[in-house]
Amino acid sequence: MTKNCFYLLLISTFFTSCIPVKDLVYLQDTGTAGNETTVSAVESKPYRLQVNDVLSIDIKAIDPKLVAIFKSSETSNTSGAKSESELYFNGFVIDDHGNIRMPILGEINVIGYTLEEVRVKIEKKLLEEYFKTEANIFVTVKLGGFRYTINGEVGSTGTKILFKEHVNIMEAIANAGDITTVGDRKAVTVIRQTPTGVQMNDVDLTDVNVMKSPYYYLQPNDYVYVKPLKQKTWGTGQTGIQSIGTIITLLSLATTVYLIIKN
Repeated sequence: MTKNCFYLLLISTFFTSCIPVKDLVYLQDTGTAGNETTVSAVESKPYRLQVNDVLSIDIKAIDPKLVAIFKSSETSNTSGAKSESELYFNGFVIDDHGNIRMPILGEINVIGYTLEEVRVKIEKKLLEEYFKTEANIFVTVKLGGFRYTINGEVGSTGTKILFKEHVNIMEAIANAGDITTVGDRKAVTVIRQTPTGVQMNDVDLTDVNVMKSPYYYLQPNDYVYVKPLKQKTWGTGQTGIQSIGTIITLLSLATTVYLIIKN
């Protein structure tokens, strides 16, 4: 009887310690018989600016001398993109009052605006107060990189910056070195700061329908947390081979104890 219980314990340890493949595969569609899956992803809403966002604003004209005062003395890299340090020191930071401070134009309130709305606002102000239409003013407004923070069971934690307009959670995780074997892909937490307060939601990355979630597309300054699976706490092994090793260790220990007691 005792022997049977011991074997039952070993078998249960083996099966409960292994991490099933279904917990490791992203975007599964269990309801579709064929290989082709079509999911309509939720539309990404335009991001509305918040305090401490950094803007990169570029103003061009037919005569570069007209807009020279708006140009940074720093140089960009060979691809034309500004480095993170350059944006930090020469970008336009939204202060606690929701304003940015630009040469000539002074303080401009941009809190709650989209990037396109800020572009139109600056362009209109330039044409009304300083330039004629013939100057062909061309204004570009972008975020100083898409910034997010990721923590937990991923390859590389910390604050990340991607130079893209839109970033989904799959891209953000891939940029952080992917979720580790013991990371819980079924309940990845996204914490988001909004004008009305902090929102927190879990998303299941193993379900293809996650693309319909409003949290599938991240927003700048989102915080992503990947919780560990129970297997990490148990320490019994993540794969079948590791679990067998654990079982052999337990069996050896049990045998040793039995022989000591018997003698």
